[in-house]
Amino acid sequence: MTRFLPVLAIQAPAQSMRDADDTARFEQQLQVHLSDFGPNFGPEDKDTPRLVVYPEMHCCPSAGTPEQRQAQLEAAAEPIDGPRMRALGDIARRQGIWLQPGSLCERGADGHLYNTAPVFSPAGECVAAYRKCFPWRPFEPYRPGSQFSVFEIPGVGRIGLAICYDIWFPEVCRQLAWLGAEVIINPVATTTSDRAQEQVLIRANAIFNQVFMVSVNASTPAGVGESAIIDPEGRVRAQLPGATAGTLTDVLNLDEVSRVRRFGTAGLNRLWSQSREDDPALELPMYEGRLDPRRWRERG
Repeated sequence: MTRFLPVLAIQAPAQSMRDADDTARFEQQLQVHLSDFGPNFGPEDKDTPRLVVYPEMHCCPSAGTPEQRQAQLEAAAEPIDGPRMRALGDIARRQGIWLQPGSLCERGADGHLYNTAPVFSPAGECVAAYRKCFPWRPFEPYRPGSQFSVFEIPGVGRIGLAICYDIWFPEVCRQLAWLGAEVIINPVATTTSDRAQEQVLIRANAIFNQVFMVSVNASTPAGVGESAIIDPEGRVRAQLPGATAGTLTDVLNLDEVSRVRRFGTAGLNRLWSQSREDDPALELPMYEGRLDPRRWRERG
């Protein structure tokens, strides 16, 4: 059975979700996007898993001086089981979708702020909540996360999460791929001129790890857009060329990941079966660890 995953990536400006009116506005706009793209994205097709992805900090905008941004984020922060999370779960359930609403400002039990990307199933359950491991310092006031996160869409495959600056650190996507991720969602809020470099990095991470990359950036007035979907051989499948609000739609065939990993990128490079079990271990002093051929296998 072919493993298809329809994806709707929404490049949009951030909008607050502070009260019932904000929540209703978010869901109304989502319904418009879903209805625009036919039966693969409409509520009438409940049997097809459909994934909707938003940019980083989509529901927790902040602007101004560092002090003003800090105050705005402090005011927006909620615990992982707070009302914003419950509202998003209800939206996912009512719309019958897998919802990745970008990232949110989480107030951890330790009192710190975290940049956290949740995922909700069509049943409204929060199935993953990833804390950004590499906040963009000194701009971001968040405490780094300490765990990687993948989740399963039954009958389709495994999905990983990497927020914005995380993809500049190749260890993140490599670890997600090792944990079995075939698609990596990358919510972004890039407002700066280095989006050109990020375009290189999302393609490179796709090639290095033979995964789909779904990188969704914020639009104007703050973000520079250029959201993109990349295939497991590093080819651009879909891309928004500018910073204005818009959507990307695609249907990912996760069997493409299996094909590329079996036969190699361009039919040549089989990264996940590179090592033989009798090869010597490669010490990794930077990590006080090692690359052991006996563990150099995608776990799936």
